Amino acid sequence: MAHGDGQQRIRLDRIGVEQQPVVVVDNFSPHPERLIADAAALAFAPMGEFYPGIRARVLPSYFHGLAPVLAPVMRDVFGHSDRIAFTNALYSIVTTPPARLTLAQRIPHIDGLAEGMIAILHYLCEGFGGTAFYRHRATGFETVDAARHPQYLTALQADFARHGEPAPAYIHGDTPIFAQTARYDAVFNRALIYRSSLLHCADLSADTAFPADSGAGRLTVASFLSGR
Repeated sequence: MAHGDGQQRIRLDRIGVEQQPVVVVDNFSPHPERLIADAAALAFAPMGEFYPGIRARVLPSYFHGLAPVLAPVMRDVFGHSDRIAFTNALYSIVTTPPARLTLAQRIPHIDGLAEGMIAILHYLCEGFGGTAFYRHRATGFETVDAARHPQYLTALQADFARHGEPAPAYIHGDTPIFAQTARYDAVFNRALIYRSSLLHCADLSADTAFPADSGAGRLTVASFLSGR
């Protein structure tokens, strides 16, 4: 399976009113086909209540060859130079049809409240929509950290009382509660690197099929780094 010219390209975007960094790395992994082969040998299963699909922990070999791009990004963009460590890394396949999504899965989310946490979303698929980032209209928040979290949850409950809960669907574009600030296509071997506190969600059309197959489905790797 050949994809593109294999040359790594790195772009820094600053999105929304908060001008938060999103780093886009094309041809992120030096061996993406091997990662797909590795995934095929793993046992995927639901993991936690928030991800709309099945997951499996990645093998240590996933990280081979990533340091040359991650070290300068973590230092120059996010200001982390003292200590960088992976805290978690999961193969993920979306399998939940829109009609079965929980309320939490129908709205943008954050990946964590911990200070200094960085998320990496790595696409090992193509043609499955993309990922979009959002601003919460009532508060203006585009990031939600520990200090903002209580206010955000209170405002969200007021939103649901006023507008009703969103219908069972993956969020797509602007809604009465959220405004989209940026969107990125799911391009094979592309990675998005951003603060875990950024509100975001998979951007999937209503007619998307969700095969539970690492070779044919919406396979991504979600990994998280802590740094300071």
